[in-house]
Amino acid sequence: MTDPIRVLVLDDDFRVGGLHHGVVAARAGFAALDPVRTIAEARAAIRDHRPDLLLADVYLPDGDGIALVQEAAVDAVLISAADDAGTVRRALRAGAIAYLMKPFEQRRLVSVLDRYARYRNLLSGEHAMRQQDVDRALAVLHGAGEASTTPSRSATEQLILEALGSDEASAAEIGERVGISRATAQRHLTALAERSAVDVRLRYGAAGRPEHRYTVRG
Repeated sequence: MTDPIRVLVLDDDFRVGGLHHGVVAARAGFAALDPVRTIAEARAAIRDHRPDLLLADVYLPDGDGIALVQEAAVDAVLISAADDAGTVRRALRAGAIAYLMKPFEQRRLVSVLDRYARYRNLLSGEHAMRQQDVDRALAVLHGAGEASTTPSRSATEQLILEALGSDEASAAEIGERVGISRATAQRHLTALAERSAVDVRLRYGAAGRPEHRYTVRG
């Protein structure tokens, strides 16, 4: 069983920190550490609990969240009401994987968490990677294509088509390449097949049910 992704929330407003903590705790595959309210508390929690992901405010009573991200060597999402380009650039330069401006809808944080989980899955292990594997992981992390107005092809479907390339693969294989479950991959592949974007053939083994194999049409 895969260990849950440990997330530390840092916000000096206990109500806001509690809300973000609740969002994390409600997501399957995540473990929400006790939220903290100061840089000093965050440093201690990072040292003692080694979180995988930090959700940090920028302006805190005893310091700067961006500086903490730069020193902590942990994946981080910076969350702030600051909307000036300089702060955003500084956050990204410090290594933040995302920047969320307050106020935002809960679904936006959920989306960041889900993309991060898929990104980690794609970069798990110590195996050699191809350039397209790196490109796919970064596209997942940054939500490439999610704002597209084209209704017939979602960002996930686009990633599936890219993962197929010129190969033939099963739903399980595609799920592993893209960083999603087999069931999710199967659902999207079925939709793509219904729209004639992919072809399906059955491969019969020695025993058991035949396996569906998919290829990109044309």
